[in-house]
Amino acid sequence: MLIVADDASAALARVDALHTGLTTIVLEGGNLDGIAAEVARVLEVGVLFTSTDGRERAAALTPELRTQLMSDDLLDPTGRLRVERIGNDAVSVGPGEVRCLRVAAGGVDLARLVCVRSAAAISSDDVHALERAAAVAALLITREEAVIAVENKYRGDFLRDLFLRRAGHEEYVAEHADTFGWDLRRPVVVVAAEIDPPGADEDPSRAQRRQWQERFAAAWQQVSGNLDSGIPSADFSSEVVTLLPLADGDDDPVAGDRVVRRTVTAVSGDRGGGRRPFSVGVSRVAHSLDELPEAYVQARRAVEVGRRVNGGGSITFFDQLGLHRLIALIPDAGELRSFVRDVLGPLAEPTEEAVDLRETLQVLLDTNFNVAEAARLQFFHYNTMRYRVGKLERLLGPLSNDPHLRLDVAVALRVLEIAG
Repeated sequence: MLIVADDASAALARVDALHTGLTTIVLEGGNLDGIAAEVARVLEVGVLFTSTDGRERAAALTPELRTQLMSDDLLDPTGRLRVERIGNDAVSVGPGEVRCLRVAAGGVDLARLVCVRSAAAISSDDVHALERAAAVAALLITREEAVIAVENKYRGDFLRDLFLRRAGHEEYVAEHADTFGWDLRRPVVVVAAEIDPPGADEDPSRAQRRQWQERFAAAWQQVSGNLDSGIPSADFSSEVVTLLPLADGDDDPVAGDRVVRRTVTAVSGDRGGGRRPFSVGVSRVAHSLDELPEAYVQARRAVEVGRRVNGGGSITFFDQLGLHRLIALIPDAGELRSFVRDVLGPLAEPTEEAVDLRETLQVLLDTNFNVAEAARLQFFHYNTMRYRVGKLERLLGPLSNDPHLRLDVAVALRVLEIAG
């Protein structure tokens, strides 16, 4: 009985010592790294603070413990902790254990506190101490997020003004960007990223959508900050805009493609932890501040057209839009619809028969009206394809021998693809 009492007293003393240490850290203006280090020291464990979807924010974790998490498949290739696999219960890691606690305040989910012990279980006394640490971390995160929200709005407003050409002259803009830690004196591509619309079976609240956007923006800012602390990234409420740098004088589209895809992969992770799918549009290279407004327009156009043509989750480069670029420049959607109806007639209708004939028409255009090849690609008999060609020409005109009509039809199909 004496031993049990001694153990309980030691546990209580440890919790009190931890609480005192954490309170001191917060009062002295410390951060999550300080809290993680103090918890790790007092409880003799490894500690991580992550976002709600597992993106690491602070850690006091030995390389051995990190390797153990990787070997147990709890870290994805981009370094995201798979918090959804840990849940609220203890999970074994080798001979030890890992636990995940919510960090919350006022009913708002703020972060995750993850504790790892390599050679033994995490006791109930340890969990009690971790709950104290999570409460203190919640206070610190709430304070930090209030400051960050103001800073992000200020940065976002500045970037918007830059894109609208009302931020001031170049020297002032560059110096002002320096105060944010941004480097605008190098070639960049503007990347516009938007969360894809929810599915038909989803009905998220406004608060849920805002949480998705905040988490999305935080992921872009963290990933870009890890690549280069001078990369500007801002939340524009419905999109995140990031200026990814390229090597000076490097206009190689392959290099730009590689930088963008590496960044998107890091933001996406393995799409676990409640992450949302998103689409990305990428501008041409902007070599100066004066070129940034047009680059932003290009990125916006790319993400809009890319999602329309390729669906959600797409990465679309402005230079790859081809004819879609010109179509997207026409602001009058009614004029586009009128053009489609005039050229395609009944084939512009959303009926099953019209959709089927449009598919055949596109295959014929792609094969330069080679009937035998088109029949092979659509798995039709040659005579069936000849019949379809005849039907299309009765509806649209002499497609097989009128190149101008064929061009109009090809453009109308592209307009229908974009504008619906």
